[in-house]
Amino acid sequence: MMRIKTPKNHRIRRELEKRAPKLVETAKKTLILHGTKTSGVLNSLLSEIYHLKKDNSVKFSRKNDNIRPFESGGETSLEFFSLKTDCSLLVYGSHSKKRPHNLVLGRTYDHHIYDLVEIGIENFKSMGSFSYDKKLAPQTGSKPFFAFIGEAFESVDELKHLKEILLDIFRGEVVTNLNLAGLDRVYVCTALSSNKIFFSHFALRLKKSGTVVPRMELVEVGPSMDMVVRRHRCPDDGLRKEAMKTAPELTKKKEKNVVKDAIQGKLGKVYMPDQKVGSVPLANIPKGVKRERREAKMMKSESHKQKKQKQDGGE
Repeated sequence: MMRIKTPKNHRIRRELEKRAPKLVETAKKTLILHGTKTSGVLNSLLSEIYHLKKDNSVKFSRKNDNIRPFESGGETSLEFFSLKTDCSLLVYGSHSKKRPHNLVLGRTYDHHIYDLVEIGIENFKSMGSFSYDKKLAPQTGSKPFFAFIGEAFESVDELKHLKEILLDIFRGEVVTNLNLAGLDRVYVCTALSSNKIFFSHFALRLKKSGTVVPRMELVEVGPSMDMVVRRHRCPDDGLRKEAMKTAPELTKKKEKNVVKDAIQGKLGKVYMPDQKVGSVPLANIPKGVKRERREAKMMKSESHKQKKQKQDGGE
C-alpha cells in the first residue's frame, strides 16, 4: 500500500499550494546555471540574463557536472533542479573547444524536458560597454516589446523554434491590460542567415508628439550579441498535445450566428420565422355601420314606394 505524506505545518502547505496546478498560471520562473567549464563571456551573459529577469529567476553559482541536455540520461540533473526550484525555463552555459561559448535554452513540462535549443554566442557586448543616461535604464518587472525582423523567423524551423523560446524567457508575466508608461524596453532580433540572428536590447524614451500616442526613441542599453543555432530538439507530438491542453473552465463557448469582423466588430444574424399573415386572426372592428344602416333603410323605403305605386296602378 502506497503511503501518502501530508504537510506537517502551514509553511509547507502554502509552498505546495503555490506549486499546485492553477487555472491561470503565474509567471514562469527561469533557472540559470553553469556547466563544468564556462568562459568569461558566458559568466557575464548569465549574470546579465539574471539581472534582466531578477524577479522571476533562480541562479546557481556553483558549477554542475554530468549535465548534457542533448544526451540520453544527461538531462536528469536539469529535471531534478527544475523540480527543486519550481522553474519551467532553463538557461545552461558551458564552454569547450568543440562548442565554445555554448548556451542551451530549454523549457520543461511537468518538470520534464519539453524542448531545447543550443546556440553559440559571438560578438558579445555587455551592458557596461554602453554609455547612456542611467535614468533610462529599464525597471525590474516591466513588460517588453519584441521585434523579429526577417522572413526566416516564419520559414526556417530552427529560427522559428528559437523565437518561441526567446518569447517565453523574456516576456515576463502574461497580462490582459497594459499601461503605456510601463513599457520601457524592446528586444530586437534580426535574422542574418538561416541559422544566425543578431540579438539586441533597447530602452524606450517617450517624447511628446502632439497626439495621444507619444513618439518613441530607442537607446541601446545592452546586452547585444550574435546567436548561432547549433542544435535544437523539438517536443514529441504526444507531449506537445498534452502540454497544449486547456481546462474546460477556460474555453469559451461558441456563440451561434455571431461573427467578428476586424472593421465592423461583432456581427450577428437574426432568423425570423414565417409570419403566416393569411392565417392571422384580425379583430372585427366595423366601420361606417350607421351609414350602411341609413343606406339600407333608404333602399328599403324606396323599394316599398315602388311596390305601392305598382299596386295603385294595377287598380
